Amino acid sequence: MTDPTANPPAEPANDDLAAAGPTAAPAEAPPDPVEALTREAADLKDKLLRALAEMENLRRRAEREAADTRTYAIAGFARDVLGVADNMRRALEAVGAELRADADDGVRSLIEGVELTERELLKVMEKHGIKRFDPQGEKFDPNFHQAMYEVPDPSVASGTVVQVMQAGYRLGDRVLRPAMVGVAKGGPKPGNGGANGGEAASASSQPGTA
Repeated sequence: MTDPTANPPAEPANDDLAAAGPTAAPAEAPPDPVEALTREAADLKDKLLRALAEMENLRRRAEREAADTRTYAIAGFARDVLGVADNMRRALEAVGAELRADADDGVRSLIEGVELTERELLKVMEKHGIKRFDPQGEKFDPNFHQAMYEVPDPSVASGTVVQVMQAGYRLGDRVLRPAMVGVAKGGPKPGNGGANGGEAASASSQPGTA
Protein backbone atom coordinates (compact mmCIF):
# COMPACT_ATOMS: atom_id res chain seq x y z
CA MET A 1 0.00 0.00 0.00
CA THR A 2 1.41 3.33 -0.99
CA ASP A 3 2.12 6.02 1.69
CA PRO A 4 0.51 9.31 0.65
CA THR A 5 3.11 11.28 2.62
CA ALA A 6 6.02 9.75 0.79
CA ASN A 7 5.81 12.11 -2.20
CA PRO A 8 4.29 15.52 -1.22
CA PRO A 9 3.00 17.75 -4.06
CA ALA A 10 5.68 19.99 -5.51
CA GLU A 11 5.44 23.74 -4.78
CA PRO A 12 5.69 26.18 -7.69
CA ALA A 13 9.17 27.49 -8.21
CA ASN A 14 9.98 31.12 -7.43
CA ASP A 15 11.05 31.69 -11.02
CA ASP A 16 7.60 30.68 -12.21
CA LEU A 17 6.00 33.23 -9.88
CA ALA A 18 8.33 35.98 -11.08
CA ALA A 19 7.56 35.14 -14.68
CA ALA A 20 3.88 35.43 -14.05
CA GLY A 21 4.42 39.12 -13.00
CA PRO A 22 2.20 41.32 -10.86
CA THR A 23 -1.48 41.40 -11.22
CA ALA A 24 -2.46 43.60 -14.24
CA ALA A 25 -3.89 47.09 -13.27
CA PRO A 26 -7.34 47.96 -14.52
CA ALA A 27 -7.37 49.98 -17.78
CA GLU A 28 -7.77 53.84 -17.40
CA ALA A 29 -10.97 55.41 -18.61
CA PRO A 30 -10.58 57.30 -21.94
CA PRO A 31 -10.63 61.16 -21.67
CA ASP A 32 -13.99 62.81 -22.01
CA PRO A 33 -14.05 64.45 -25.49
CA VAL A 34 -16.71 66.96 -24.41
CA GLU A 35 -14.56 68.20 -21.54
CA ALA A 36 -11.50 68.50 -23.80
CA LEU A 37 -13.45 70.48 -26.38
CA THR A 38 -14.86 72.74 -23.65
CA ARG A 39 -11.36 73.58 -22.37
CA GLU A 40 -10.12 74.21 -25.89
CA ALA A 41 -13.07 76.50 -26.66
CA ALA A 42 -12.50 78.48 -23.43
CA ASP A 43 -8.80 78.87 -24.29
CA LEU A 44 -9.59 80.07 -27.81
CA LYS A 45 -12.20 82.52 -26.47
CA ASP A 46 -9.68 83.97 -24.03
CA LYS A 47 -7.10 84.42 -26.80
CA LEU A 48 -9.72 86.06 -29.04
CA LEU A 49 -10.77 88.52 -26.33
CA ARG A 50 -7.16 89.44 -25.65
CA ALA A 51 -6.52 90.01 -29.36
CA LEU A 52 -9.64 92.19 -29.68
CA ALA A 53 -8.62 94.25 -26.63
CA GLU A 54 -5.14 94.77 -28.07
CA MET A 55 -6.57 95.82 -31.43
CA GLU A 56 -8.88 98.32 -29.69
CA ASN A 57 -5.94 99.80 -27.76
CA LEU A 58 -3.95 100.13 -30.98
CA ARG A 59 -6.89 101.82 -32.70
CA ARG A 60 -7.32 104.34 -29.90
CA ARG A 61 -3.60 105.04 -29.79
CA ALA A 62 -3.51 105.61 -33.54
CA GLU A 63 -6.49 107.97 -33.36
CA ARG A 64 -4.89 109.91 -30.50
CA GLU A 65 -1.58 110.22 -32.34
CA ALA A 66 -3.35 111.32 -35.53
CA ALA A 67 -5.32 113.97 -33.60
CA ASP A 68 -2.11 115.25 -31.95
CA THR A 69 -0.41 115.39 -35.33
CA ARG A 70 -3.26 117.42 -36.81
CA THR A 71 -3.31 119.79 -33.83
CA TYR A 72 0.39 120.36 -33.23
CA ALA A 73 1.87 119.97 -36.71
CA ILE A 74 1.55 123.73 -37.25
CA ALA A 75 3.50 124.63 -34.09
CA GLY A 76 6.52 125.93 -36.00
CA PHE A 77 4.39 127.99 -38.38
CA ALA A 78 2.30 129.29 -35.48
CA ARG A 79 5.37 130.59 -33.64
CA ASP A 80 6.38 132.54 -36.74
CA VAL A 81 2.91 134.04 -37.04
CA LEU A 82 3.08 135.25 -33.43
CA GLY A 83 5.71 137.76 -34.47
CA VAL A 84 3.26 139.32 -36.93
CA ALA A 85 0.57 139.56 -34.27
CA ASP A 86 3.05 141.11 -31.82
CA ASN A 87 4.11 143.76 -34.32
CA MET A 88 0.50 144.73 -34.99
CA ARG A 89 -0.17 145.03 -31.27
CA ARG A 90 2.95 147.21 -30.77
CA ALA A 91 1.93 149.44 -33.64
CA LEU A 92 -1.53 149.98 -32.16
CA GLU A 93 -0.16 150.59 -28.66
CA ALA A 94 2.22 153.20 -30.07
CA VAL A 95 -0.79 155.23 -31.20
CA GLY A 96 -1.85 157.12 -28.08
CA ALA A 97 -5.31 158.47 -27.35
CA GLU A 98 -4.20 162.02 -28.13
CA LEU A 99 -2.84 161.02 -31.52
CA ARG A 100 -6.07 159.21 -32.30
CA ALA A 101 -8.11 162.24 -31.36
CA ASP A 102 -6.03 164.61 -33.50
CA ALA A 103 -5.64 162.25 -36.47
CA ASP A 104 -7.23 163.14 -39.76
CA ASP A 105 -9.58 160.82 -41.57
CA GLY A 106 -6.81 159.09 -43.50
CA VAL A 107 -4.75 158.26 -40.40
CA ARG A 108 -7.86 157.22 -38.50
CA SER A 109 -8.81 154.86 -41.32
CA LEU A 110 -5.29 153.42 -41.28
CA ILE A 111 -5.52 152.75 -37.53
CA GLU A 112 -8.92 151.13 -37.91
CA GLY A 113 -7.58 148.99 -40.74
CA VAL A 114 -4.70 147.72 -38.58
CA GLU A 115 -7.15 146.95 -35.75
CA LEU A 116 -9.41 145.06 -38.15
CA THR A 117 -6.44 143.12 -39.53
CA GLU A 118 -5.33 142.18 -36.02
CA ARG A 119 -8.82 140.95 -35.10
CA GLU A 120 -9.01 138.91 -38.29
CA LEU A 121 -5.57 137.44 -37.69
CA LEU A 122 -6.48 136.41 -34.14
CA LYS A 123 -9.74 134.94 -35.42
CA VAL A 124 -7.93 132.82 -38.02
CA MET A 125 -5.34 131.71 -35.46
CA GLU A 126 -8.08 130.71 -33.02
CA LYS A 127 -9.78 128.74 -35.79
CA HIS A 128 -6.64 126.61 -35.98
CA GLY A 129 -6.36 126.15 -32.22
CA ILE A 130 -4.02 129.07 -31.43
CA LYS A 131 -5.47 131.15 -28.59
CA ARG A 132 -4.10 134.34 -27.08
CA PHE A 133 -4.29 134.79 -23.29
CA ASP A 134 -3.64 137.86 -21.15
CA PRO A 135 -3.15 136.95 -17.45
CA GLN A 136 -3.54 140.47 -16.06
CA GLY A 137 -4.79 140.20 -12.45
CA GLU A 138 -4.42 136.41 -12.31
CA LYS A 139 -2.29 134.40 -9.90
CA PHE A 140 1.18 133.69 -11.29
CA ASP A 141 1.42 130.20 -12.81
CA PRO A 142 4.89 129.05 -13.94
CA ASN A 143 3.25 126.67 -16.42
CA PHE A 144 1.79 129.58 -18.40
CA HIS A 145 3.67 132.70 -17.29
CA GLN A 146 7.28 133.83 -17.37
CA ALA A 147 8.11 136.28 -14.57
CA MET A 148 10.38 139.07 -15.81
CA TYR A 149 10.49 141.17 -12.64
CA GLU A 150 8.73 141.82 -9.32
CA VAL A 151 6.64 144.90 -8.60
CA PRO A 152 6.27 146.13 -4.98
CA ASP A 153 2.52 146.51 -4.61
CA PRO A 154 0.93 145.92 -1.17
CA SER A 155 -2.55 146.56 -2.56
CA VAL A 156 -2.77 143.10 -4.17
CA ALA A 157 -1.87 139.60 -3.07
CA SER A 158 1.75 138.62 -3.47
CA GLY A 159 2.22 136.54 -6.60
CA THR A 160 -0.48 138.34 -8.60
CA VAL A 161 0.28 139.29 -12.20
CA VAL A 162 0.12 143.10 -12.23
CA GLN A 163 1.81 143.84 -15.56
CA VAL A 164 1.82 141.97 -18.86
CA MET A 165 4.75 142.79 -21.12
CA GLN A 166 3.79 140.26 -23.77
CA ALA A 167 0.65 138.14 -24.07
CA GLY A 168 0.93 134.38 -24.16
CA TYR A 169 -0.43 131.87 -26.66
CA ARG A 170 -1.67 128.29 -26.45
CA LEU A 171 -1.87 125.69 -29.18
CA GLY A 172 -4.51 123.23 -28.12
CA ASP A 173 -3.62 122.16 -24.58
CA ARG A 174 0.03 123.15 -24.90
CA VAL A 175 1.71 126.47 -24.23
CA LEU A 176 3.01 127.85 -27.49
CA ARG A 177 4.56 130.85 -25.76
CA PRO A 178 4.30 131.83 -22.08
CA ALA A 179 3.13 135.31 -21.18
CA MET A 180 5.91 137.64 -20.00
CA VAL A 181 4.68 139.27 -16.83
CA GLY A 182 5.53 141.39 -13.80
CA VAL A 183 4.51 139.88 -10.47
CA ALA A 184 3.41 141.69 -7.30
CA LYS A 185 5.63 141.48 -4.25
CA GLY A 186 4.96 142.52 -0.67
CA GLY A 187 1.17 142.22 -0.50
CA PRO A 188 -0.79 139.71 1.58
CA LYS A 189 -0.19 136.08 0.76
CA PRO A 190 -2.86 134.37 -1.37
CA GLY A 191 -5.57 132.90 0.84
CA ASN A 192 -5.12 135.40 3.67
CA GLY A 193 -7.82 137.94 4.24
CA GLY A 194 -6.22 141.31 3.53
CA ALA A 195 -3.15 143.06 4.86
CA ASN A 196 -3.95 142.24 8.50
CA GLY A 197 -3.99 138.55 7.68
CA GLY A 198 -0.64 138.92 5.95
CA GLU A 199 0.85 140.74 8.98
CA ALA A 200 -0.50 138.09 11.32
CA ALA A 201 1.01 135.33 9.21
CA SER A 202 4.33 137.20 9.15
CA ALA A 203 4.28 137.67 12.93
CA SER A 204 3.48 134.03 13.61
CA SER A 205 6.50 132.98 11.59
CA GLN A 206 8.95 134.89 13.83
CA PRO A 207 11.13 132.75 16.12
CA GLY A 208 9.84 132.47 19.64
CA THR A 209 6.27 133.51 18.73
CA ALA A 210 3.59 131.42 20.37
